[in-house]
Amino acid sequence: MKEYLVIFEWAGSNYSAYVPDLPGCISTGKTIEETELNVKEAIELYIDTLKEDGQLVPEPTVRGKAISVAA
Repeated sequence: MKEYLVIFEWAGSNYSAYVPDLPGCISTGKTIEETELNVKEAIELYIDTLKEDGQLVPEPTVRGKAISVAA
């Protein structure tokens, strides 16, 4: 099992998500929860396609952490 960082963004009328370690792996949804389900499916399909094409599955390398600051 691998764990990839997913970035979620509000896109004005829906949410979008992308996976920095998997170029082009993106998804959208009306809510964060829907977007999370959709991007999980996108990651699984992305990895399945890589395997079918005989390509290596990238190791997760990107990490994230929220940092609190006074604003």
